[in-house]
Formats: sequence, structure tokens, C-alpha cells
Amino acid sequence: MNRMNPKVDWFFEKDTKWQKEFNKLRTIILDCGLQETLKWGHPCYTFKSNNIVLIHGFKNYCALLFHKGVLLKDPEHILIQQTKNVQAARQIRFTDLEEIVELEASLKAYIFEAIEVEKAGLEVDLKETKDFEVAEEFQAKLDENPKLKRAFESLTPGRQRGYLLHFSGAKRSETRTRRVEKYIPHILNGKGLNDQ
Repeated sequence: MNRMNPKVDWFFEKDTKWQKEFNKLRTIILDCGLQETLKWGHPCYTFKSNNIVLIHGFKNYCALLFHKGVLLKDPEHILIQQTKNVQAARQIRFTDLEEIVELEASLKAYIFEAIEVEKAGLEVDLKETKDFEVAEEFQAKLDENPKLKRAFESLTPGRQRGYLLHFSGAKRSETRTRRVEKYIPHILNGKGLNDQ
């Protein structure tokens, strides 16, 4: 337990629906020899400064998120892809403490495998930005406005993907059009979807 990071304690001490589950997950992960840190407001566990697994909670479940989970063998079929657009990470979800206790040996095996993936230097082949769907409403704007097209192409790949996913994520054409219109000024100003 000497690897607990006092800077992360507040996360485990706050009164949440998942407090007991979070603390049990912390114990299991630290038993595997990982370093504890805080990233994105959540406890993150690293091996030689490389992210291995993160603890996080949602309304209906708490989870371990394996950063390179897609590379794990998953013999128990418990890894979940959050959405179709998540490429590398995979979750193991829990709805109560008993599930975690029952799976403790398996969780440790998955964590040790994730450490071995990192030691081996394995990387996830990520889809390139050009492989993402471009909503036809956005494509029309790019075709008619060369300045917008240049501005979009000069954004970082991550910012481009953010817009492409946001625009194509709407089911209705009217919604896609509204989203595109709303963010044209951001794109022209070189900003990403969530930039201020």
C-alpha cells in the first residue's frame, strides 16, 4: 500500500455511489505494482510513466479503463468498447462491490497482461483522420468555401476528428447542418470543438 499517492486520496474519500467499489479497485491495482497518479480528474495507474488503467464512474456503473485494452486477449469476454468510435481503450464495468470481489483474480490477470503489452512496446493501429466519415452537410460547406477547407485542413488531426465525429454523430440532416453552421467560426479561428 506504500504506492498510494496522497494527491489522489480525495477521489477515494469523496462520498459517491461508487466509493466502496473505487477503493477495492484501487487496492487491486496497487497490488499489481503500478504507480498511482491523477489524470483527467481520475486515478490513473502507470508503468514507467505509461498509462495502463484508469478508474472512473458513471451513473449506472463504475469501470476500469484499459488504455490499450483492444490489445488484450480478453479470455473472459469482459472488455467493453464504450462507443464505436473508441479505438484503443476498453472498459470492464461493475455495478456492485461483489462483482469486483468475484473478479479480483481475473482483474489482476488483465492488469498484468496490460503491463506486458506496455513492456513489449505494442501500439494500437489507429484509424487515420482521412478514414473518418465526413457528413455530407459538412463536405458541401468545405466544397463551397475554400477558406473553410484550408482552415479545417490546418487543424490538428485530433481536432479534425473531433469535428468529424460531432457532425456525423447526428442522425438528422437538420441537426448536422445546425452543428456545422455553429462551428464554422471556430474552425475559421483555428479552434477545436471544445476550445474556448
